[in-house]
Amino acid sequence: MDLHLQRGFFRWSIMMIIFMFVGVVIKPNEALSSNRRILFDSVLAPPPPVGICESFVIIHGYQCQEFHVKTEDGYVLNIQRIPGRSSGGGQVNNQPVLLQHGVFMDGVTWLLNSPQQSLPFILADTGFDVWIANTRGTRFSRQHVSLDATQSAFWNWSWDELVDYELPATFDLVFNQTGQKLHYVGHSLGTLIALASFSEGKLVDKVRSAALLSPIAYLSHMTSAIIVLAAKAFVGEIIELMGVAEFNPKGKEVAHFLNALCNNPGIDCYDIMSLITGTNCCLNVSTVDLFLKNEPQPTSTKNLVHLAQTVRDGIVSKFNYGIEARNLEHYGEDMPPIYNLSNIPSNVPLFFGYGGKDALADVGDVGLLLDKLKFHEGDDLTTVFIKDYAHADFIMGVNAKEMVYDALIAFFKRH
Repeated sequence: MDLHLQRGFFRWSIMMIIFMFVGVVIKPNEALSSNRRILFDSVLAPPPPVGICESFVIIHGYQCQEFHVKTEDGYVLNIQRIPGRSSGGGQVNNQPVLLQHGVFMDGVTWLLNSPQQSLPFILADTGFDVWIANTRGTRFSRQHVSLDATQSAFWNWSWDELVDYELPATFDLVFNQTGQKLHYVGHSLGTLIALASFSEGKLVDKVRSAALLSPIAYLSHMTSAIIVLAAKAFVGEIIELMGVAEFNPKGKEVAHFLNALCNNPGIDCYDIMSLITGTNCCLNVSTVDLFLKNEPQPTSTKNLVHLAQTVRDGIVSKFNYGIEARNLEHYGEDMPPIYNLSNIPSNVPLFFGYGGKDALADVGDVGLLLDKLKFHEGDDLTTVFIKDYAHADFIMGVNAKEMVYDALIAFFKRH
C-alpha cells in the first residue's frame, strides 16, 4: 500500500472511531467562544459569555449557576447547576444529581430538546438539584493552571485521568456545595468512567445511586465489523498518531475529510450513522440540527487510543503504553492493570438503560457487564431495555421521558 493510500485509510479509520462514540452524524461548525474568567476550587463564577447557562438554560426560565473547579492534575472544569424549582430560590436541600456526557460531547448534549423532553429540566421540575459536567478539553473546560490548550502536554490524558482526577473533583464540588451524597447519570463514556471508578472503591462514599445510559464497558460484541477494523487500525498507528495530541473533529484536516465524505454523491452520512451506531428511532430533526451546531467537541488523541484498545482487547483496563518498559514505569508491571468490575460494591444501586438497536452498547456486551454485577440484588440493580432505541435516543429521544426518564427518576426516589 503506497503512502497516500495509507494516510487515506488512517484518516478513514479515525473517522470511524468518531462516528462510533458520537452516535450521530457530524459536520464541522464553529465552536462557541470559550473566553471567560476562571475561578478555582469550587468557587461560584458569574456566567461566562455565551455560556451554557445563558445559552441553554436561563432562556427557558430556569435558574442556573456556572462553577469552575480545579482537578488534582491542574485542569479547570466548567460545571452548571440548575437548582430544583421547588427550592423557591432559597437554600437548596434537594437531592443532587450529576450528569456526565460521553466523548466528543459536552454538557449541552443534555439540553437540546424542549424542557419537557430534556433530562436536566425534567429532573429540576421534579425537585432535584441538577449539576452538569463538562470534560476537560471541551469548549468551556480548556484551562489548566500551568498548561495551554495549544500545548501537547495539555492533551496527555485518557479516560484513566477522568477516573483518577476528573470525577473525584466533580463529585467533591457537588458534595461540598450540597452536603449530600449524589445521584449520578452517565451516558456512553460517562458510564465507563463511573464503572471503573466504583470498581476501585472510588466515590462510593459520595454516591447515592447511579444511572448508566447506553453503557459501554465490554465492547467485543459490537455489530459493526467496520468499527472493529477501524479500532484495530487506530491502535496500529499509535506512534504516528501521537504527533497529534488534540483530536478536534472541527479541525481543518478532519473538516476537509468530512466534507469530502458527506458530499460524495454515492454516500449518505445519515445512512453511515445508522450503519455505525445503529438506527436511532426517535430523534427530532430540529434537535439534530441544534446538535450539529454545537457538537462535536475535542478530545485527546490518547483518549481515542485508549478507547480503541478497549474495543480491540475486549477487556476494561488502564491505558496500554505498548512497551513493557513504559507500562512498568507507570504500573509496576508489564501489562496495564484491569478494572475488575466485579469489585463494584453491591450496595451501590445501579440503573441501566440500553437499547436493542444500539450498535455500540450492544446487548451482548451489556449482558457481560450485568453478569459482573450479579451480586447486586433486588432494587439495587434495575434495567430498562428498549428494543427500538439506539445510542443517541437515550439523551435526545423525543419520547425518552416516557421510555426511560420516568423509570430513572422513580429509581432515584427509591434511593
